Amino acid sequence: MNKKIYISTGEVSGDLHGGLLSKALFAEAKKHSIDLEITGLGGERMHKAGVKILKDTTSISAIGIWEVLPHIFPMIKIQKNFLKSLVRNRPNCLILIDYMGPNIQIGRKLKRINSKIPIYYYIAPQEWAWRVGNNTSTDLVRFSDKIFAIFKQEASFYKRRGGNVLWIGHPMIDLTKKLPSKRDARSILKLRANENILLIMPASRPQELRYILPTFLKAAKKLQQKYPTLVVYIPSCRKAFDEKFRKALKKYQVNGKVISKSNNSELKPYIYSLTSMALCKSGTVNMELALYGIPQIVGYKVSRVTAFIARRILKFKVRFISPVNLLVKQFIIPEFVQQNFVEKKIFSKACRILEGKSAKIKIKKGYALLKKELGEEGVVERAAKEIINSII
Repeated sequence: MNKKIYISTGEVSGDLHGGLLSKALFAEAKKHSIDLEITGLGGERMHKAGVKILKDTTSISAIGIWEVLPHIFPMIKIQKNFLKSLVRNRPNCLILIDYMGPNIQIGRKLKRINSKIPIYYYIAPQEWAWRVGNNTSTDLVRFSDKIFAIFKQEASFYKRRGGNVLWIGHPMIDLTKKLPSKRDARSILKLRANENILLIMPASRPQELRYILPTFLKAAKKLQQKYPTLVVYIPSCRKAFDEKFRKALKKYQVNGKVISKSNNSELKPYIYSLTSMALCKSGTVNMELALYGIPQIVGYKVSRVTAFIARRILKFKVRFISPVNLLVKQFIIPEFVQQNFVEKKIFSKACRILEGKSAKIKIKKGYALLKKELGEEGVVERAAKEIINSII
């Protein structure tokens, strides 16, 4: 029995989840003696999982109005070609993963062109957490045949609006493994007994190199002056960023090391084992750090033009920027956004976390609350089983 599935996603995190889901889909298909072919938009992880990639979309990513302008026409062309391929090859279903702007457009257009191809949304936009103007939802409910919700609040949000929703839990649960011992980590990373890691995870998009990285490195320099045994590690999620990170460390006179994309997955468990604290942008990485119990400070900044349009014209409203805080509806981890995203404030908060037991205990208690919201292990397998059963 032959079956075809199309997947559309973008950015580094989308490729990660697309790769995990694709691997699970192939495994589930094999149980049913199905010869499965998966085609899609994604990146290297999906390709390694066995997906035929029509276009690498991991580099076509930006947040904001001003920042996204250079990507509009390339993305329109990609969407057009992707839809042509969809209609021509008539897969058994289309899976949309995150990547809100492009995927909402693809979903709308496909439903108009061919309503017989089932559309499944896996990792939907976090509309339950934010609002733009007076809108409470996109067209996602209207064009999605099923929404695979990773958060309880997300499931409730779409169910109230008439969506066919299945809550499966958060995929990061499946990725959390026991970390190696500190002794083994020091041996692998060649760190002395008194050295610990200040982890910086600032960017998966080019704009974040400009708006986020410099501030984190300025704060890191001050922290190293006060705590000389802190060594900065920056894991790179894109090959194109490796050298940019190295130059930035040199420019801001920070004692640190860049972990290239090729070594990232292998060394990450050892790095996490020795990490005292992380400075990171908002996103999936916040969930990962929380599941490993690593204290973190979250920061984010966009251009002034984007910030003005979002706040004053689009009436964009969000209480928290980190998914960790969003889920438990309280400030578990510190957040610094826009004008508050300055090295002085980050340095001050970081010192309190590094020196104070009470600050660390508060974060750990918050992480415990978070884990209760994320579901049980086997998230990706549950989604894959549901999808394969639907196309048999």
